[in-house]
Amino acid sequence: MKTEPGPGSAPIVEPVSTPYVRIEGVSKNYGSVLAVNDVSLDIKKGEIFCLLGASGCGKTTLLRMLAGFETPTSGRLWIDGVDVTSLPPYERPVNMMFQSYALFPHLSVESNVAFGLQQDRLPSAEIRERVAAMLQMVELTGYEKRKPHQLSGGQRQRVALARALVKRPKLLLLDEPLGALDRKLRERTQFELVNIQERLGVTFVIVTHDQEEAMTLATRIGVMNAGEILQVGEPTQVYEYPNSRYVADFIGSVNLFEGRLIEDEPGHVRIACEDFENVVYVDHGISAAPDAKVTVALRPEKILLSRQRPADLDNARPGENRVSGVVEEIAYLGEVSRYRIRLSSGRLINVSQPNLYRHADRIAWEERVWMAWDSSAPVVLAQ
Repeated sequence: MKTEPGPGSAPIVEPVSTPYVRIEGVSKNYGSVLAVNDVSLDIKKGEIFCLLGASGCGKTTLLRMLAGFETPTSGRLWIDGVDVTSLPPYERPVNMMFQSYALFPHLSVESNVAFGLQQDRLPSAEIRERVAAMLQMVELTGYEKRKPHQLSGGQRQRVALARALVKRPKLLLLDEPLGALDRKLRERTQFELVNIQERLGVTFVIVTHDQEEAMTLATRIGVMNAGEILQVGEPTQVYEYPNSRYVADFIGSVNLFEGRLIEDEPGHVRIACEDFENVVYVDHGISAAPDAKVTVALRPEKILLSRQRPADLDNARPGENRVSGVVEEIAYLGEVSRYRIRLSSGRLINVSQPNLYRHADRIAWEERVWMAWDSSAPVVLAQ
């Protein structure tokens, strides 16, 4: 059953509620180095789950433990109700697609895809049938006799995917699967990958450091840092409602301001920030002690930019949620322009604006401008 996709996310297959992959208190030490630290996570059947984080955060180590290439120092791993913690890779209902694709250069496309089935000693007729069906699914019919060096990067990626899927694994693990592709090909392949997953219903766990890739592919994202999962949620949840300063700063672009809570009511809060002449008004309450130090996270695309002083916003006092500054840098990127604007405090604030009109009178360098934002735009973080 399909669900409606959220903004910025791909169409998804609605996963069932019972965890298909269960990670219980898993840790991994390499000598004195703690690569994965007491991670617990449930992944549902039919999900495309992305482990997202910077290099060295532990995401690939966690993936390799699911594959059976690494053994947890502590904790348990379950796949489809079976404890696989001590099982070798070849006894797990799992296949893994590596970042390098690891295709055999001397074998043809069909031989690469058939390799695992031949190792399992399946009948030749069944191998031919399954290979042909899989090549048709990844749109490589007619390329059966080509060698990997005769294929484009995107075609090699699809051969690797076909080889991983032809064995009909219950779980497919993908380590930076699109990292070797150029940007346009990567964007197109992201949607191809989602479509293939939808048709087969295989559960995907993907490791990536690319935030845009995770937002496009995933039904849910787990953000990792220093061996721990800091937040798990749908792409819109992680982006719009980060639970910590690290997550807010890692996902997309954000302006972070230190502030102090000066008014805390169930329906709103007011925060004094040194970088602003007036306070920040937020239209929801938070859980924090009176006079607590907090961080205000404000996405660049949620800031309105104009030459004129904006009108006061609903429910906000005069001057709240607005500030002026001087344009110091501009990056024109076609669909959007990005501005860096220096406030009177000396702080630079990032603003992005869509270029809706070809002949617009665009704001230029050294202009004084006003910035304003809706009271729902800021995210207040106590961490």
